[in-house]
Amino acid sequence: MAKSSFQTLPGFRDFRPEDCSVRNYLFQTFRDVARRYGFSEYETPIVEATELYLKKSGGELGTQLFRFEDQGGRDITLRPEVTASLGRLLVDCQRDYPKPMRWFEIGQCFRYEKPQAGRTREFYQFNVDLLGETNPGADAELIALSIDLMRSLGFKQGDFVVRLSDRKYWQNFATDNGLDEEQTAELLQIVDKLERDKDGTFAKKLPNLGLTLEQVQAAINSPGQLSPDLEAVLANLNARGMRDDVEVDLSIVRGLAYYTGIVFEVFDSKKSMRAVSGGGRYDTLVSALSDGKVDLPAVGFAIGDVVIRNLIEQTPHALEKMQQSIAAQPTTDLFLIIADPQQEPNALKVAAELRSAGISISYPLSPTKFPKQFKMAEASGAPFALVIGSEFPELSLKNLSTREEEKFQYDESLSQTISTKLKQ
Repeated sequence: MAKSSFQTLPGFRDFRPEDCSVRNYLFQTFRDVARRYGFSEYETPIVEATELYLKKSGGELGTQLFRFEDQGGRDITLRPEVTASLGRLLVDCQRDYPKPMRWFEIGQCFRYEKPQAGRTREFYQFNVDLLGETNPGADAELIALSIDLMRSLGFKQGDFVVRLSDRKYWQNFATDNGLDEEQTAELLQIVDKLERDKDGTFAKKLPNLGLTLEQVQAAINSPGQLSPDLEAVLANLNARGMRDDVEVDLSIVRGLAYYTGIVFEVFDSKKSMRAVSGGGRYDTLVSALSDGKVDLPAVGFAIGDVVIRNLIEQTPHALEKMQQSIAAQPTTDLFLIIADPQQEPNALKVAAELRSAGISISYPLSPTKFPKQFKMAEASGAPFALVIGSEFPELSLKNLSTREEEKFQYDESLSQTISTKLKQ
């Protein structure tokens, strides 16, 4: 097989039709769940000023930017995540909307990091944010939405777990141990990496902060009384019947610096891959981006298309649901078989009429032998073939899976007749 001398860049993807079908399934599920919770869709640019990400994101994100200078001499970046763009937008427009605001976006993002399982350099991110509300009920609402999303994608209880934490706990821990703001940020980065710190690289940094690994592990494993916010979230989720989907795990702190309170991550129960999704409260981001002019508390979470697709493909019942959903929405509803070449004008008339009625149609674009047309019909994925032959205006509708055939006359009710058959 011939192969192009040009290949996709490392970490980037082509989307063949079957891949687009999977992506469309994910996007539709994202939108359906968000709208069930009363969220409205928005969109921000794929390119932003680099300063937007350097100002507040923190962590390793600054080293993963697709950053360049445009022809106008501006320092710009392909967005690595959506929340910073939302924060910038809110500085200008939040006053135009009643609070709380429920917004979501599905956008493409880019990070220059090592491609690996569940991680590419370009990906789509479903970003959901609840803005202008400080009550822990808002945090619980977002966590509940993330659980409902997993269920809607075909996962069952026990397939996944939401690991819940509170950054304020670590802020208090840092204060109690005499750490300044810069040292606290370093501590959070270390805690964020400890679970994956197989060679002890990050644990070795703790003595620089005057801490030991034993102290930090004790803080994770024996936290004492939970914060009132965490208790409120757990009670809220319990009332929804979702408490068993959640576990308190104070090792979760999230990598981005703008988080200020409750944070959470969704993992597969076996923890066989990176977090499927995550988020938390970021009450100071909008204030920081507006130099203190706008104060807007917020909580949000995001899920990427790569890792969730991987998990679906590893979970038989979720994979079956996705495949059934895709199969139920074929690209083509009906394939026209032109059994008599002299009937091509009538076939074109029928195709135009049915397409105007919203029925998707495919047919041979050049003279093709009758048996080959049937093979083309089967390859198209259409559930039915409509045969137009010398008997026109008599037509024959054939079910391509059962081979059942029904004959009827062409008249003004054709589109209604075909629509009824397709719905059966």
